[in-house]
Amino acid sequence: LLVISLAHAVNPSLYKLPYDPIKDFAPITLGVSAHLVLVSHPSFPAKTVKDVIAMARAKPGAITYGSPGNGTSGHLGMEMIRVAGKLVMVHVPYKGASPALTDLLGGQIALYLSSIPPAVPLINSGRLKALGVSGAKRNGSLPNVPTIAESGIPGYAVDNWYGVAAPVGTPKEVITRLNTELTKILNMPEIRERYAKEGSETAPTTPDEFAAFIRNEVEKWGKVVREANVKVD
Repeated sequence: LLVISLAHAVNPSLYKLPYDPIKDFAPITLGVSAHLVLVSHPSFPAKTVKDVIAMARAKPGAITYGSPGNGTSGHLGMEMIRVAGKLVMVHVPYKGASPALTDLLGGQIALYLSSIPPAVPLINSGRLKALGVSGAKRNGSLPNVPTIAESGIPGYAVDNWYGVAAPVGTPKEVITRLNTELTKILNMPEIRERYAKEGSETAPTTPDEFAAFIRNEVEKWGKVVREANVKVD
């Protein structure tokens, strides 16, 4: 199974699911991590995340941010900023990323936490302004853009990630063989380069490392959902 961050780490805190992301799967390896980028309309006064925090505190409820919908990484990533900064901002959920970006370009919303590929050409052309990338380190597609952790929220790290798992009970030797072969593929220069062009990075792990990573992600997003009182209806 290709496991993804939203279904495996976020949804357990939002829905009653017919599976347990930790007990029902045998992790094989983390595959790819994809950063997001916080963008604004060029007319928005803030130049950094610190500026956003100062503006939100000065005028609670005056700043709007869009997302592809309730419970998405764009929504919860912004909620993490809001909770960490103890801010009051207005969430505007859309039915997908395209309408959210369209309204951001038109100045109808102030902020949007976007996946990197569609944002880069808009940033490079000056149609959007980049305030920070969501990963623990800077992104190769936007090397001059600081991380959100650097620019206002210490310890902040949000990725869309993808990995591989098997059903629980799969023989250990099968898990080990799959991990070995997938790690070889993910470390191939041409594979790493292909993902880097999309603003992502390959990140193979051992099965135990991936299991620990999943546990940490479930705990992290569960805390965000509880503290921000996120609802999906």
